[in-house]
Amino acid sequence: MGISMQDRVKTSGPRRGRWTGALGVICAICGLLLLGVHSTTRELLSAGKYAGSDPTTAVRLVSAEPFAEMEGEACLWEPASASAALSSSLMQGAAASPVALRRTLDFSARKPIRTIRDPYSAFSAVAIDHKNNEVILADENLFQIAVYDRLANTPANAKMTEPKRLIAGDKTHIEFQCGVYVDPKTGDIYAVNNDTVDDMVIFSREAKGNVPPDRSLHTPHGTFGIAVHEEREELFLTVQHDNAIVVYRKYAVEEEAPIRLIQGDRTLLADPHGIAIDTTSKLIYVTNYGATKSFEQVRPARGSAAQPTWPLQDAAPGTGRFYPPSINVYRLEDSGDVAPVRVITGPKTKINWATGLAIDKDRNELLVANDMGDEILVFNLDASGDAAPVRMMKGPKTLLKNPTGLYLDEVNNEFWVTNFGNRTATVYKRGADGDTAPLRLIRSGPIDSVPMLGNPHPVAYDTKREQILVPN
Repeated sequence: MGISMQDRVKTSGPRRGRWTGALGVICAICGLLLLGVHSTTRELLSAGKYAGSDPTTAVRLVSAEPFAEMEGEACLWEPASASAALSSSLMQGAAASPVALRRTLDFSARKPIRTIRDPYSAFSAVAIDHKNNEVILADENLFQIAVYDRLANTPANAKMTEPKRLIAGDKTHIEFQCGVYVDPKTGDIYAVNNDTVDDMVIFSREAKGNVPPDRSLHTPHGTFGIAVHEEREELFLTVQHDNAIVVYRKYAVEEEAPIRLIQGDRTLLADPHGIAIDTTSKLIYVTNYGATKSFEQVRPARGSAAQPTWPLQDAAPGTGRFYPPSINVYRLEDSGDVAPVRVITGPKTKINWATGLAIDKDRNELLVANDMGDEILVFNLDASGDAAPVRMMKGPKTLLKNPTGLYLDEVNNEFWVTNFGNRTATVYKRGADGDTAPLRLIRSGPIDSVPMLGNPHPVAYDTKREQILVPN
């Protein structure tokens, strides 16, 4: 009908007769609307005047505040006297409208005009199967686990190195895996999913193609790093979003709960990622990006009751804060809200989103993949505070680019790095320093090719430059 209400009315009056007066006002307004008349302050006042015979009980206009002008069609008014036929015809007209049609059509099968996609693997984590002389790489971009010969080396003129086998497909339940571990006895592959699938999946060494995992473990949302104490058969996982470390039995499955938990303000855990354990000194090393918050003291329910070893997940409002990135050290037996034994942090450390860790006991060294620094930092194992690295690998010859995964191969005196920023896994001589070229590299595609998409989030369109903007 195109009718708009121009005034907001405030009224007051004695309690007795107020409802009678209000009903009169409503009837008067509805009558004006049906006649197509714009209501004004004067007309509303008049409606209030005749709503009650006694001026002391009538509704009085106190003030009027104009609404903003409305464009387009107003609500469709249907009088109480409208026939069923009229109501039916109105509904049919609404159903035939373009808006209604858009709501009911299914566009899920519509194919895109074009696709922007990275067709190459982006390696995020690495482990070695010494019994079979193989290197296992987690591919976070294509949702797969790639297995190569340990001595594979991609020639400079080759596009890529073909893996010996792949574990990939919907049945595998692999998505955004960022941690990988190989059982030294059985060759079983443990893969930690991060952003979307809250399960750690375990495959036998013979697994190949689109196959379901041999077993899986439901993990807290945002689980990232993995380390295993083989002698004690304990599995250590970092939980990125909940600022926690959870410890499971190594062979835990399905909904089995952690056996202990490290979480709380005193822990100084702040977006933890990489994890390594020193079984000799009985210590845990954890890298932290720095974002943190406090959690509400309501334990999430697991099954029929609250689970005391499951991380708190609901952040307390207003508690978000940022710490400098760090490496925190805890005792192997720690549980609950415990302070770290020591913390490595500060400008001299050069730590900038440190991720993967490896412990070299023979050299008393801690190797750190420094993601945003494109470098490998090496600290003394007993480093604390604002300690400078004892040495550092960095430079164009190293081919280090956003290193995330790190594995020390003590058997072959080498260490491996996964470079999330250039599609490579590079291997170096143990103790390498400075701008040193890798001994070998495995490449999944051209190093400098685009688009290097991995885990894209919301998109935007720049109408001026006609560009698509994608946070990666």
